[in-house]
Amino acid sequence: MFVSGRVQGVFFRSATRDRARALGVRGFVRNLPDGRVEAVFEGEPAAVEDAIGFVRAGPPHARVEHVEVRHEPPTGGFGDFELRYASRDA
Repeated sequence: MFVSGRVQGVFFRSATRDRARALGVRGFVRNLPDGRVEAVFEGEPAAVEDAIGFVRAGPPHARVEHVEVRHEPPTGGFGDFELRYASRDA
């Protein structure tokens, strides 16, 4: 998913990581150079939906303005949920 608004510099990534780990969801979250945040979730469908709901609301200091969700088949390639650094390719 891609999230825009006031989502960088407000602990968005760390709050998303903490929520995902608490839910047992695997994947990653990272800032993008264009100011958005990208998050990828894999896990039990109910846990993934909970994680998506959390991101839609955002942590306390964030202001989520737009969310784009893309559902794709799971790859099984994640061992945990991690913070990643900005990608210049995104």
